[in-house]
Amino acid sequence: MSTIYLCIVIFLLCLAVFDLFVGVSNDAVNFLQSAVGAKVATFRTVLIIASCGVAVGAVMSSGMMDVARHGILMPVHYSFEEVMTIFLAVMVTDVLILDVFNTLGMPTSTTVSLVFELLGGTFILATVKMLSENGLDYGDLLNSSQALKTIIAIFVSVAIAFFFGVIVMWISRVVFTFNYKKHSRYSIAIFGGIAFTALSYFIFLKGLGKSPYISASARDYIDANTDMLLVYTFVVSTVLMEVLHLLRINIFNLVVLMGTFALAMAFAGNDLVNFIGVPLAGLDSYRDFMANGNGAAPSEFMMSSLMESAKTPPLFLFAAGLIMIIAMATSKKAQNVIKTSVDLSRQDEGDEMFGSSSAARSIVRLTQNGGSWIDQLIPSSFQNWVNHRFNKKEAIIDEGAAFDVVRASVNLVLAAMLITIGTNYKLPLSTTYVTFMVAMGSSLADAAWTRESAVFRVTGVLSVIGGWFITAGAAFIACAVVCLAMFYGGIVVKALAMGLVIFSLIRSNRNFAKKVASESKTSIFSLMMRTRDPELVWDMLRRHVSKTQSYVNHFAQTEFNRIADGFANQDVRALRRSLKELRNEHAELKKYRRQELLGLKRSPVEIAIERNTWFHLGANSDQQFIYCLRRMLDPIKEHVDNNFNPLPADYAQEFEGVRRRINELMQMAQGNIDTNNYEDYRNILAEADACKDELSLIRKRHIDRIQQTENNKMLQVSLVYLNLLQESQEFLSIMRHQLRAAKKFMEN
Repeated sequence: MSTIYLCIVIFLLCLAVFDLFVGVSNDAVNFLQSAVGAKVATFRTVLIIASCGVAVGAVMSSGMMDVARHGILMPVHYSFEEVMTIFLAVMVTDVLILDVFNTLGMPTSTTVSLVFELLGGTFILATVKMLSENGLDYGDLLNSSQALKTIIAIFVSVAIAFFFGVIVMWISRVVFTFNYKKHSRYSIAIFGGIAFTALSYFIFLKGLGKSPYISASARDYIDANTDMLLVYTFVVSTVLMEVLHLLRINIFNLVVLMGTFALAMAFAGNDLVNFIGVPLAGLDSYRDFMANGNGAAPSEFMMSSLMESAKTPPLFLFAAGLIMIIAMATSKKAQNVIKTSVDLSRQDEGDEMFGSSSAARSIVRLTQNGGSWIDQLIPSSFQNWVNHRFNKKEAIIDEGAAFDVVRASVNLVLAAMLITIGTNYKLPLSTTYVTFMVAMGSSLADAAWTRESAVFRVTGVLSVIGGWFITAGAAFIACAVVCLAMFYGGIVVKALAMGLVIFSLIRSNRNFAKKVASESKTSIFSLMMRTRDPELVWDMLRRHVSKTQSYVNHFAQTEFNRIADGFANQDVRALRRSLKELRNEHAELKKYRRQELLGLKRSPVEIAIERNTWFHLGANSDQQFIYCLRRMLDPIKEHVDNNFNPLPADYAQEFEGVRRRINELMQMAQGNIDTNNYEDYRNILAEADACKDELSLIRKRHIDRIQQTENNKMLQVSLVYLNLLQESQEFLSIMRHQLRAAKKFMEN
């Protein structure tokens, strides 16, 4: 029996390594995005600084491990078998939850997953024990006060982070303005001094000051002289910042790098428990059982040892920190810093990831009405002064940056402070929640949400927050179900669950590879948004439009053939696949159109006005291909799906010749678009007209055939075939419009 539990412990430790890689790959953007997004240093420099912070935070994080041991459950009332069941259920559910949410593209949080999985697994076993054992209640089996404290801290931190993000950013912008180099003669030193002092207090005095790695006398001295140390730190750091400013060193860059170190340290100290807390608690449980079990059954040996504080070996913490650093340096996810939070908080316009929702529209409308009412109460002189301080035309934003270094400084310093406060109180705050909401609050205060983008960004924020609540509910319910199945199913169910996890990991890696391949399509747009030269924007826009139109042409031709073959061969699976592909492409085209509209707005005005008509005609043609194919597909799919009469062979043979001509014309049109060579442009249009005329003759002949047949048992399939001919004509008309628009739009 001990061998089985040894295998479970080894499996938990392997999942811990996997969680470290995946967790850091997903969450590293939380502390890398501001530094890299504001272009304060090279990615290599930022990565080195963040790695140092992660290493220090990991080594100092042992106190947080108590959350997994007795932060949710009361192990004194649980046997070794029950505790290992809970821990295995938590880790299995965690991997499955992350896989499902990543597949759906929904936001999630490792902190919320851990807390609610522990809560779900413990709650269901507590319920089982209460039903089978008299004298126990939830107060005995659940650490309800600490669990409630943890849950409240997680969700209250969302509002607190947003509120302070708004307040601190608004004050900072009023002080420095967007032309921060002009208004930072003395204020920059005070800002740098406050930032350094705040970080020193929460990290060095409260964090390292309570570390077991320093002597008791040093800890006592820090506790007794905290106020004095803060004053000295502020004075010295302020003077130092002023000296560095006089030496023409950008203090904001220094604060951003310092904040990156602090946030990476806070992340490692706070979030490490999410990745290795449960596996290490399982390892300690196994050691206790083997050392003190004295032959007792796993279901009888109680785990009172987990009530003690964790004594995590420094070697484990150091190894975990090293794995986190390797993950940051090698993961493609970690290096892709322009993520959801950057997109929603950027200063300039860009591709809006989210659409509009009724809730967002209501919030924006209420906010605007409330703002108008407040404006009536505030003196106009004060409003004019504030508006002058918020003159975005003076913004100093480096090439390719999402926002300036003032906002990056506020984001990092404030997020690091809030997370470190939670860590010092042993509250596992979500790094994702705090950094995201600070970024949203600062972007709102920084006037980055205009009337034209506010509704989309509010929708994005609501979507992300909604995903967090879904994560909590899904983690609780899923872990409860898995834990209950393992409890009653025993080793067999545990083994099946471990196999399911392995399968899930393999599938997740394959899905990520596909996701990376699909994201490469938007590389031109990313470059276009980072470029401030209108001429370069126009050149990249032409490439983007050409690439989109070429792809749509090829896609339309592929689906046209798939639909025709599916009709002729009665292949319902091919028709269903075509329906799925058309739906996906319709959503992609809407995204590409938004991207290209943004590029058109950033292009030279005279060119944008001149080519506007052809741009919209081309974009509409792309969409019309999808609509035409849907009109073609729907009756065919219904006909085949219902197993009605198949397409007669003479009908299929009659259509085959014109189908070949349509394919040739589509390939010729795509070749023109790909090469931007339209020498045979008019020949293609003429041949398309001739092909349409041929389709008209076939249609007329087919209509005559229907009318001349008495008691026509093939009427249903004849009408579907007639629709195919009509839509094929429309298909050629759309191709002509697309080719004409492409030529006019791409002309020099």
